[in-house]
Amino acid sequence: MQNLEIKGSHGDYDVPTVSFNAETGVCELKGESYLEKTAEFYDRLLAWLDEYMAGGKPITFNFRLSYFNTSSSKRILYILLKLKEYEDNGGQVATNWYYDEDDTDMEEEVEDFRIISNLEINAIPDSSLRWE
Repeated sequence: MQNLEIKGSHGDYDVPTVSFNAETGVCELKGESYLEKTAEFYDRLLAWLDEYMAGGKPITFNFRLSYFNTSSSKRILYILLKLKEYEDNGGQVATNWYYDEDDTDMEEEVEDFRIISNLEINAIPDSSLRWE
């Protein structure tokens, strides 16, 4: 299985950086997610997760998003639900969400995701995500 690497970009639309490591099981989604073709982008991530999870190995998912729009939010929830399903079926899952400690909106979003997905999400303040 191949790693999944997507270099983030900024422009009219913002693409998050993706780093999914097939050897270590550490997956990271970083930056801003304001995409033109949100479903297409996230469907690749979900397909990679399906393939990885078929191997039954532990997974650590790190979110380091400073912003995401509504359509991205829906796809992020799909990722969280997939992680929860994997965990419910015996998979080992750790989910961490790093956020700017001054961003109370993001902190509330993480709590909403935790409630909706019923997945334990470690909310971790990180000043490096502060908007400039």
